[in-house]
Amino acid sequence: MAAHLPVVSSAESCSVSVWHDDSLASVPLRRTVHLDIILPPAYHPSGHSYPVLYLNDGQDLGRLRMTQVLDSLYQQQLVQPFVLVAIHAGDRIQEYGTAARADYMHRGSKAGLYTDFVLTELLPYVKKHYNVSSEPAACAFAGFSLGGLSAFDLVFHHPDRFSRAGVFSGSFWWRSKSTEDGYRDETDRIMHDLVRKGAYHSNLAFWFETGTEDETSDRNNNGVIDAIDDTLDLIDELVKKGYAWDPTGGRVPSSSSAIRYVEIDGGKHNQETWSAIMPDFLTWAFGTR
Repeated sequence: MAAHLPVVSSAESCSVSVWHDDSLASVPLRRTVHLDIILPPAYHPSGHSYPVLYLNDGQDLGRLRMTQVLDSLYQQQLVQPFVLVAIHAGDRIQEYGTAARADYMHRGSKAGLYTDFVLTELLPYVKKHYNVSSEPAACAFAGFSLGGLSAFDLVFHHPDRFSRAGVFSGSFWWRSKSTEDGYRDETDRIMHDLVRKGAYHSNLAFWFETGTEDETSDRNNNGVIDAIDDTLDLIDELVKKGYAWDPTGGRVPSSSSAIRYVEIDGGKHNQETWSAIMPDFLTWAFGTR
């Protein structure tokens, strides 16, 4: 339990430590939510609070080789110390999605409840038991596939809680109509529509990754897979909303580029691809700059 969290205070420590926390019982989700907490080297439970990354699909930390990735970044002094909160998925097909609307097959029906859990239970719990900041500028949320869609939705709609979103192979195809019912890219992709109807917030920044082998589907037959088209179209909506994008740079969030997009030649829809590009995201979000 979190109350028995070990202190990692040795200045000589150069490795992260992992704490398994199964003490959070969620009312809206009606389940215990298991957390893996990765503490930075020389973590101090008091004093200056740490930036924090919330990560969907936390059960995949092993396949992501997250501890090895973090140890390497810390040893190279490429990231500032931060706490990673990895949230194990439950019914991910229903809990991940867009809080405002389920998709045409009623997937994501519990996404609103998941958002409620994050805002009213998870964030206060983590703040109480771990030495993390609650300032939006110090808080990021990231995820993979449906978990990436969920992370983006949370950050975009709650700039009072977060400032950075990391989306690996995001499920931006999430749509309100099936192709049999007259689906159109221009009107029926849910997240694109939510961005169009949403507000611009100057503190937000977004990191996106796709792989050229994320999938094979190409519904408009333009020679580009849907995963890439959907992500680039979402970026276009963000640019129209006012978020700056420099396609040639954007290595860190700045006034000239609030968006970074990484397309991996040969990248697949799997944890191995996401692990390989993870340092790019982490140095973008928590780099020593």
